[in-house]
Amino acid sequence: MEVSRGDTLGQLAARAGVPIERLERFNPGVNAQRLAVGQRLLIPTQQERAPSGGPYRYQIRSGDTFSGVARHFGTTSGRIQSANPSTSPTALRVGQVISVPLSASSARATASSGSSSSASSSAPKPSASVPSSARNWPWPLEDYRVVRRFGTDSRGTLQPMLLATQAGARAQSVAPGEVRFADGMRQLGEVVIVHHDDNLQSVYALCDRILVSTGQRVNTGEPLCEVGQSSATQRYDLLFDLRLGGQPIDPRQVLR
Repeated sequence: MEVSRGDTLGQLAARAGVPIERLERFNPGVNAQRLAVGQRLLIPTQQERAPSGGPYRYQIRSGDTFSGVARHFGTTSGRIQSANPSTSPTALRVGQVISVPLSASSARATASSGSSSSASSSAPKPSASVPSSARNWPWPLEDYRVVRRFGTDSRGTLQPMLLATQAGARAQSVAPGEVRFADGMRQLGEVVIVHHDDNLQSVYALCDRILVSTGQRVNTGEPLCEVGQSSATQRYDLLFDLRLGGQPIDPRQVLR
């Protein structure tokens, strides 16, 4: 994606349909306050991942080399080669997914990425009340954008997070646990609730079809339901909520 006059990183993220934090992590050399007209940004694909501290999952593009990827992410080609021992650096294939370990300095930088953005776009620090087991959980969708953050609306009503995705997307369990509810709820469509260790619960609502049953044990990443389409917005939205002892908590404290 190319930067045009007047663009902000938030606008570019919205245009690309990716969370701003994810866009920042895939472009560690970009200064959000000093975007240049004509500057090109790397847009992550559905197969790519950028957990805080790495390693990243990176999909090879046309013209890529280990050294070029290393320069982009602030690491070394030697570290990339060590992380991908079965991959020949002279025979990279477009679409191939490799692991990109970050250097210590790059990991610290990406962990603090978002500090140059507005305070509302920065992920909150984990609360001391959140169990240590609830750290760096994956997001419930592989391809998503945040269309509503967890928080209170203009009337002071607490609203859960809302994630937009594509047709056919399946919500996945964010951690191992037991399905305690898998049925329809008024105004929420099909709903799945999974109970995890340390009195944590994850909620997946606005689904179209449930793929699990009550009492079933599930693992991290296991499909729970197919996301439904909203008749009002025509989007495919997943309502996602995390609870501790029944009380809602901000998912950004837990998800990586």
